[in-house]
Amino acid sequence: MEFKHISVLLNECIEALNIKPNGWYMDGTLGGGGHSNQIAQRLDKNGGLVMFDLDKEAISFAKERLKDNKCSMIYAHTNFKNFKEVLVQNNIAGLDGILLDLGVSSYQIDNAERGFSYMQDGELNMAMDADADLNAEKVVNTYSQEDLTQIFSTYGEEKFSKSIAKAICEARKVKPITRTKQLVDIIVNAVPAKFRFSAGHPAKRVFQAIRIEVNGELEKLRECIFSMVRDGLKQGGRLAIITFHSLEDRIVKDAFNLLASDCICDKNLPVCVCHHKEEVKLINKKPILPSEEECEQNSRAHSAKLRVLEKL
Repeated sequence: MEFKHISVLLNECIEALNIKPNGWYMDGTLGGGGHSNQIAQRLDKNGGLVMFDLDKEAISFAKERLKDNKCSMIYAHTNFKNFKEVLVQNNIAGLDGILLDLGVSSYQIDNAERGFSYMQDGELNMAMDADADLNAEKVVNTYSQEDLTQIFSTYGEEKFSKSIAKAICEARKVKPITRTKQLVDIIVNAVPAKFRFSAGHPAKRVFQAIRIEVNGELEKLRECIFSMVRDGLKQGGRLAIITFHSLEDRIVKDAFNLLASDCICDKNLPVCVCHHKEEVKLINKKPILPSEEECEQNSRAHSAKLRVLEKL
């Protein structure tokens, strides 16, 4: 299957990064290379781009797509949360900009055998890294009912988490759940009929929750944002993050606001005792949203939000 992915908020991201031709930049979520290619095209031979992805197919495709650019290019087959090690290994002292697109690539969703889609039948996988030990099949077939309930509730904000988890545990006693269609059928039947399609497909939130668990998407995201500002960006460098659901957007928003705050004391205290100083300025107070035109061209852009900060 050809690797295809439509980059969300592409022009807005490039503008937000305020790219210097001789600067060093990082794309923490390479995907189809759309954002990276636009960054690289704006860099000269003295500039550089570090790109991260857990998907080897994404890296292979991007290497071919970006091969004619003049700047230095470094590809890292690891999670962007390991950025410090990669920077040290490549003697990169600091970055002028970092971009994170926290969405799943269109290629991964559209490729049924990757198991991300609840609309197509495929192996129950969902691992962005094909070599990873944990996948969706293991989560569904080995996690306790209590753990599944917690995951569906926390990561999917699914109000029928308990009944869905119970149905999964009952079904796997009969035979292992190995296909996405199997799981979808179990979820649909576990949701009361009158609520099944009241807020979109009933499997959407559960699939999101399992995907987040398998890939550790929210794990240490907040701490990583702090580290990128403090240990990754140069003064004046920018961090731009695209989110796609309320859980990750809340983490990003809260982290950005904390970094941009002078005082984080309890409001009831008469004087400041925390001595916290603002470390960044927010480039946009409210998130940048995709245009109506972009949403019409790419349905997956609807929920996207872009937040940008600059290190002081």
